[in-house]
Amino acid sequence: MATPPKKTVPKRATVKRSSVKAAQKVSKKAVVETENIKTKNVRSRPEIFDHIKEYVLPAMMNEFGYSNVMEAPRLSKIVLNMSVGEGKDNPKAIEGAVRDLTTVSGQKPIITKAKRAIASFKIREGMSIGVCVTLRGDKMGYFLERLLHSALPRIRDFRGVSRSSFDGRGNYSLGISEQVIFPEIDYNKIDRIRGFQVTIATSAGTDGEAAKFLELIGMPFVRAA
Repeated sequence: MATPPKKTVPKRATVKRSSVKAAQKVSKKAVVETENIKTKNVRSRPEIFDHIKEYVLPAMMNEFGYSNVMEAPRLSKIVLNMSVGEGKDNPKAIEGAVRDLTTVSGQKPIITKAKRAIASFKIREGMSIGVCVTLRGDKMGYFLERLLHSALPRIRDFRGVSRSSFDGRGNYSLGISEQVIFPEIDYNKIDRIRGFQVTIATSAGTDGEAAKFLELIGMPFVRAA
């Protein structure tokens, strides 16, 4: 009787440790390079600040004759204030206002309360009557970019903003009648149309300097006839 052939077991493949370490180094390097590419594609700061530094400040120094670049106007802060009159009867209205202003500004606002009672408006002291948020730094820059380039152009029959809304100290106020002009707001998710006030505070000493500064930034003022 013939004996069956012996089964041959394949030899186990061996991998050198040096090869494994080399492959791990290549893999880590690829991950680092991918992260670097992602980081480069993300803006580290608002582009409007670079525009102010490279174009607006030199133009302001040339027109007003500042001896030092630090004398030129700069953005200080932007304040968004939304009045919610129905908040005294409907607490959910305050929640909706907070949600809308958070979406628009990228920062959670604070709830403003009545400082004194007003009987004719049925308002008691300490009652929630609105929301407010103050933007500085990068959040201020990003909001101003969206306001100038995305929101204002979406207003129907928009012809520009008034030059007469300065307060005499270089600060400009702008009324927004509908929060839905901002692309971030989903019309199907809001409870009602709300307006709010935008106050742009600058370090300008006069309204004329502030107006020129904002015009160079891109504020679409109505042209004089």
